[in-house]
Amino acid sequence: MSKRDYYEVLEVSKDASERDIKKAYKRLAMKLHPDRNAGDKDKEEQFKEVKEAYEILNDDQKRAAFDQYGHAAFEQGGHGGGGHGGGGFGQDFGDIFGDIFGGGRGGGRQQRQQRGSDLRYNLDLSLEDAVRGKTLEIKVPTYVSCEPCDGSGAKKGTSAKSCTTCHGHGQVQMRQGLFAVQQTCPTCSGKGKVIASPCTSCRGQGRVEKTKTLSVKIPPGVDTGDRIRLSGEGEAGEHGAPAGDLYVQANVRDHKIFVRDENNLYCEVPISFTTAALGGEIEVPTLEGKVKLKIPKETQTGKMFRLRGKGVKSVRSHSIGDLMCKVVLETPVNLSGDQADLLRQLDEKMGKSTIKHSPKETGFFDGVKKFFDDLKS
Repeated sequence: MSKRDYYEVLEVSKDASERDIKKAYKRLAMKLHPDRNAGDKDKEEQFKEVKEAYEILNDDQKRAAFDQYGHAAFEQGGHGGGGHGGGGFGQDFGDIFGDIFGGGRGGGRQQRQQRGSDLRYNLDLSLEDAVRGKTLEIKVPTYVSCEPCDGSGAKKGTSAKSCTTCHGHGQVQMRQGLFAVQQTCPTCSGKGKVIASPCTSCRGQGRVEKTKTLSVKIPPGVDTGDRIRLSGEGEAGEHGAPAGDLYVQANVRDHKIFVRDENNLYCEVPISFTTAALGGEIEVPTLEGKVKLKIPKETQTGKMFRLRGKGVKSVRSHSIGDLMCKVVLETPVNLSGDQADLLRQLDEKMGKSTIKHSPKETGFFDGVKKFFDDLKS
């Protein structure tokens, strides 16, 4: 029906959470519902549009299809967006009140089992382990299903009974003015069942605290912020409800030699005055061992050399980064008298042709002189 953007219809952003979408739908549906706007055809059409948008965005698969293909994803009849079935508007209005007050207008609905919480585990890794990959064991404090009662919460040999107050629906109906609304059953707290003989190990919760030891396979190339999902390894839900997931989040520690930037590695390598001036060959470190690097003569400090394929293999593709080596000229220290005299002699001989041997120095001071001359004029 609607050709407007569904997010625009519900007045939410494209990154809106499920809760935000449901909240927006409730607000607009209460405002536009035909039972509140009798005879207003415009409001009725707007309500249908809002309901269609909600049916799409509240379904993960349909929402993903809409995000990728827009309305074209549903043009072949795969979605009954505008249809209201045989229940009419009265049924839709009941659903709205059911969401707000805890149950449908035409009778209570038993609450669905609450899935266990997802957990996050922060895992510190060395650069070497992150680059090469490794299988590690971690210890995670969490809730696990109670073994004696098999997660039911009831003492072994017994079982939970249907609540006599709400007759297993988890909701009880109350009259408030013109409306009959649903509230959570005070006897069973909305579970629909009552445990007469709770398990002594979990005290009727169906889960107990425990520290689990898990094996985590770290793929080569992970970086800080990357997450590894372990399905079903989060907290167990109450009364046999499914467990959540565990997300292992990587944090790569700083390295003494290398700095990582995505798939490239950077390092600084000191070189002597002689090697920089005359050229030569030096050894530089990589994560696989030392390699030779040829230094051309007259190399200046700060010069960057690229060693291709010596970086990090991407965790998402087969591409491999590079190692970037920045050479830094090391000034000689602890010179003897003879060594100092030799440097002075060299400096004296080079001083006669500064432009030839030190063009950057000459250019710099010429620029400084011109700057001050311009200030005087």
